[in-house]
This record gives sequence, structure tokens and C-alpha cells, in this order.
Amino acid sequence: MKLTTATKELILDRPHVMGILNTTPDSFSDGGSYTSIDNVIARAKQMIEAGVSIIDIGGESTRPGAPDVSLEEELRRVIPAIKAIREFNQDVWISVDTSKAEVMRQSIAAGADLINDVRSLQEPGALEVAAQAQVPVCIMHMKGQPKTMQINPEYDNVLDEVESFLLDKLAACEKAGIPRENVILDPGFGFGKSIEHNYHLLANLEKLHRLGLPILAGMSRKSMIFKLLEKKPAECMVASVTCATIAAIKGAQIIRVHDVEETLEAMKIIQTMNNNL
Repeated sequence: MKLTTATKELILDRPHVMGILNTTPDSFSDGGSYTSIDNVIARAKQMIEAGVSIIDIGGESTRPGAPDVSLEEELRRVIPAIKAIREFNQDVWISVDTSKAEVMRQSIAAGADLINDVRSLQEPGALEVAAQAQVPVCIMHMKGQPKTMQINPEYDNVLDEVESFLLDKLAACEKAGIPRENVILDPGFGFGKSIEHNYHLLANLEKLHRLGLPILAGMSRKSMIFKLLEKKPAECMVASVTCATIAAIKGAQIIRVHDVEETLEAMKIIQTMNNNL
């Protein structure tokens, strides 16, 4: 498997780490840490030096209960960050974490290589912009909306419902002209799911490989970890790396994390193990 743009190729022959870089003041774990360009550049350089494959830039928090962010404010947060990273490094993949079509369009023009959308390109114009950009897209399962998604989520069978949703959104992508091989699937850990739902998905993550597409797993510092352990999100580095390791062993090709350096060490061990089967 591989992801391609007009100028890049990412071979998915090992688990790749996607480093989270939120330019928001209110994200649940690192809100306010990277609201200045100097801090964005410093953290991006740290990630690149550590060996990250993708930097995921987001300008709107999707934590439960998060307020909406205007288009103008999201652009103000995201576009300068993308331009600044792209100015000093042409090779690292830059992902834009957004649901707004105009943010997608301007981000791609600024140098982003991948669209990561928690709403699976369902907002007005998003499918069309993504198809025109001809870059890889990540579609994610979410039950409800961020403001209300964690209020007693219920499923008959969470794995079946996630798979059915992703197949439906994949069909919409293909119909819009997005090549199937450039679609990444994200089961949406923490998005409209109880602790039990999340761990059932993790326990059965390898079953999503029957869809034949790359899988992105993002559990870093989420409530499935910190509520279970009764800790603050920032205190959950070891547990987050543990979940990332499980996902990678189960075949997830992209692991989205805050703790880049520590997760990369775990991925190196997994890769070496796989090379010596």
C-alpha cells in the first residue's frame, strides 16, 4: 500500500507516526501550546528530527463540548503554520485536520499533502475540494457531533456499525472522483463511543483490514485512556504508547500521537521484530 500526491509517495510498509500539532487554545491535551509560529516551528523541527512521517495540523478542537470555530479564525490558525513548516522542509508530509472545504482548499495551496477529516467529507463542498486536490484523505467514523457525541453512545455492534459507515463514506469518495487507493480509514476512537466500545474496536482492529485500505489509529491521551486510569491526559504517555503499540501490531499503518519521540521508539521495535519473523 502507498499514498500518493503529485509530488510525494508514502510507502505503507511499516507503521508511520503522525505527530499532532494543534494550533488551538482549547484542545483537550495540548491546547495553547502551539499558538505562536515560533512554537509551531520548534515543535515541527523536533518531530522531523525524531523521524515522524506526517505532521497533523489542526485549528479547531474536536474534544467533547468544544465550541465551533469560525472559518476566518481556523484559517488564521492553520495556514501560517502550514506555510512555516513547508518553508523549511519540503519532504515531511503535512496533514490538515479540518472539516471545512475552504480550509482544505487553502491548506493544500499552502503546502498540505493530506486531508484528515473527522466528519468524513460530509460538510458542504468538502468532497468536491478533496477530489479536485487529488491528495489522500482520511475519513473517520463519528457518531453524532463533537458537542454531544459522548452523551450515552449506543450500538448494537460497534465494529459492524463503524465498518458500514466507513464503506458508505468510501463509496461517496469514489463517486466524487477520489481514488480508492488514496483513502485512509479511521475507526474514530473516542468519537461517540464508550470506554468499552473503544477497547472492543482496538481488540478487533485487524478485522478492518478486510476493507483493503490503510488504517489510521488515534488514541493518544484520549478519555478511553485517562478515564480508565483516572489520570490527567498529560499523565498518560506510557498508556498512550501502549495503545499505539497494540494498534501497530494489529496492522494499523498510521498512528496519530502527541508523544512522537516515545512512540517512534516503540514503532522501531515493532519494525525490527517484523523484519525478523
